[in-house]
Amino acid sequence: MSVLRTLETKIADLVEGAFGRAFRSEITPVELARRLVREMDRHRQSSLASTLVANEYVVWLSPGDRRHFAPIEDSLIEELATHLLEHARAERLALPSRPQIQLRTDERLSLGECGIEAQLVNSPAPPVARRPAVAPSVEEPVSGEVLPRAYVDVGGRRVPVGPGGTVIGRSSDADIVISAHEVSRRHAQIAPDRDGWTLIDLDSTNGVRLNGRPVGVPTRLADGDVIELGAVELIFEVH
Repeated sequence: MSVLRTLETKIADLVEGAFGRAFRSEITPVELARRLVREMDRHRQSSLASTLVANEYVVWLSPGDRRHFAPIEDSLIEELATHLLEHARAERLALPSRPQIQLRTDERLSLGECGIEAQLVNSPAPPVARRPAVAPSVEEPVSGEVLPRAYVDVGGRRVPVGPGGTVIGRSSDADIVISAHEVSRRHAQIAPDRDGWTLIDLDSTNGVRLNGRPVGVPTRLADGDVIELGAVELIFEVH
């Protein structure tokens, strides 16, 4: 199931069958999604390189609304978080991590009322782990095949790409470390294949763009290509 479908279509799937009775309250999933997007937009924080937005949300519901959502709460939270993530990517907003959403009950609220608290929280650094092998969708060069030397220009600093590829991210374990909030700990990878170099999005939070276009699958790189990790721009060079 694609997360890029419209929210209305995704919600329609959720309310089928046993979930059909869950939406007799005045608060609907679509309305919650709209309110969460408004809160995200209200909490924009501009910096020199990017616009950060809140990544943690607490949604306060009336007891009646909370009971109605109880059978599908986990699925609903996942769909709402995906919707916020897609909104942030579409608006070129930076998130420190995937949106986290909690549903809570407030006895003072009446049916149909809700409140939302939003805050920007930096993700704690997980333990350093060994990097996995190059993504299986990319073929390594055959023995004896020599690729042209590749480099990444990081703010005027030329960093060579290793013969086995290079991981770019915020983690100290990355080959090219970029200390920016919008860059995931393991954001992207430049990997060798039989004919040259390929750019891979490592399931990053803010996505990867190549020459202004989103990278959804491993994509061939050429000399002079501009790689965008959130609001950070890098230049790929081959010599």
